[in-house]
Formats: sequence, structure tokens, C-alpha cells
Amino acid sequence: MLKFVKNHMESITGIEIYPMISLLIFFVFFVVLFYWVITAKKDYITTVSNIPLDNQNHTEI
Repeated sequence: MLKFVKNHMESITGIEIYPMISLLIFFVFFVVLFYWVITAKKDYITTVSNIPLDNQNHTEI
């Protein structure tokens, strides 16, 4: 099965760009996410981290 897929992929022209594009998207996403985490304000992080513990806004059924 893998030989069939590999053989079929080799016959497509220009397919070698897709792994590079996906790696670039993956890398850029995590760099932006890392930048957002580093620059996030401390009070926002504290507020968001306490949301699961805050039971005043939720009613149990």
C-alpha cells in the first residue's frame, strides 16, 4: 500500500512544496502562540485560569 502511495505521489509535479508549506504554517502558528503567551497580561491569565473554579455564574441542574 505504501509503495503505491509513494509511487503515485512521485508522479505528481510540484508536490514537494506541500510539506514545506505545512511545516511553515505549523512553525508560524506556534511562534505566534508563544509570542501571545509571553506578552499576555498577568491579570488576564489569572482571570482565565480561575474560570473553571468560579461557580457563581453557573447553576447546576
